[in-house]
Amino acid sequence: MMTAIQLNAMNTELWQSIGAIADSEPLMKRLTRYAKKLVKEKYDPTLMTKQEFFAKIERAEQQAGKSFANVEELDKYIRSL
Repeated sequence: MMTAIQLNAMNTELWQSIGAIADSEPLMKRLTRYAKKLVKEKYDPTLMTKQEFFAKIERAEQQAGKSFANVEELDKYIRSL
């Protein structure tokens, strides 16, 4: 976790960098695309690391067999692991 001072310094650096490229349309377009990508990553609940994925598989393998009435039940179960 970052301290308030570290966050403030990072915010200042970010805004200074944006100001430095604000007069360049191609750079601002690239920055906007990258910012959108970061926002998507932050809010995508389905993203997980490779390690998290395989840990879920291992936990599932350790449990007794299960059956599901439909895909939604299966999906709900998988997300709960």
